[in-house]
Amino acid sequence: MRYFVMICLLAMAACEAPELNPIERSTLSAHPAMLQVWHDPNAYEVQILFTEIDRNDQGTPTFTEYSFKTNDSVYFYPASTVKLPAAILALEKTSNASDITRETRYTLPGDSSEYSLSSDIKQIFAVSDNDAYNRIYEWLGRDYMNEALQKRGISPIRLAHRLSTEDAARSQRDTVTFKLTHRDTTFVGNDRTLTPLPNLRKIKKGKAFMRQGDRVPQPMDFSEKNYLPLQSLHDITKRVFFPETFPPEQRFSLSEDNRRFLIQQMKTVPRKEGYNETDYPDSFGKFFMYGDTKDRIPEHIHIYNKVGYAYGTLTETAYIHDTERQIEFLLSATLLVNKNQIFNDDTYEFETVGIPFLAQLGREMYLHMLQR
Repeated sequence: MRYFVMICLLAMAACEAPELNPIERSTLSAHPAMLQVWHDPNAYEVQILFTEIDRNDQGTPTFTEYSFKTNDSVYFYPASTVKLPAAILALEKTSNASDITRETRYTLPGDSSEYSLSSDIKQIFAVSDNDAYNRIYEWLGRDYMNEALQKRGISPIRLAHRLSTEDAARSQRDTVTFKLTHRDTTFVGNDRTLTPLPNLRKIKKGKAFMRQGDRVPQPMDFSEKNYLPLQSLHDITKRVFFPETFPPEQRFSLSEDNRRFLIQQMKTVPRKEGYNETDYPDSFGKFFMYGDTKDRIPEHIHIYNKVGYAYGTLTETAYIHDTERQIEFLLSATLLVNKNQIFNDDTYEFETVGIPFLAQLGREMYLHMLQR
């Protein structure tokens, strides 16, 4: 009930500015979460991409694109959104392999556990597990992933390092051994030396950062970090759900079974993968529309997405489909919430500013589609 009362109130406000495009209209929202950020979007380094999706009588989609301050040359830290292309490429590689599937068990040195890509990908989308991503990274390697994405016209992009681990960007990768029926298959990798990102704005951020408990009084340099600009991220999501709208050479080469598996995992919520709902509510990894609530997401609202948050930056890309009202759209956004301008101190306004903004932004775009 609360959700639909909010929709009605938003509709009244939105109708006051019919000449504006959907993102511009959201800047006039009276919602507190929107007012705070739209008061100074440059300070929050906001970037947004929104795609209206319409279908003709045959079901063929057409797209109308809108953007706000999207610029590949303005850097933001992509955090866990890099897990989306890694999961896709892992499934793609098994789709074209003769002996390895997503269920094949594998091991890493010094670890007695056995894993599978299926389990890794479930954890990546359910709770954004870093270790699961790092295992895929060890197998594929950054050189392979970057080249595979660039071949499909997804550029600029650079996947450069593991997440939340020491020596994350080392070139030598751990040995990955897949346990096959009659023999084991071992992969040993060594990537090229990482070079800093050139010619990007805002690649150095803040006034200080923390390193091993000490404050370093200078901006934090992100030039050796992952780089996944919003347009590239948005294009990856669009390729997953609308491959037929891209030339064959730009599509991911996924088997139909692996594509269905990927899409299902992108939609899933933690409780459906066995996680405790108290600790992991539906909104744990779904910020658009529901990030500011602990309520369950209605069964007819399907949010296929990936979020990332670290170093004060929040990012999300999503395909959202209301199956009852036949509303569907793509939405990607990023913003920086680091009021004290100190990086790596774990003092960020994720819960008070960033997530409420993304939740309301999702509702504003949903409302726009509902009115249409």
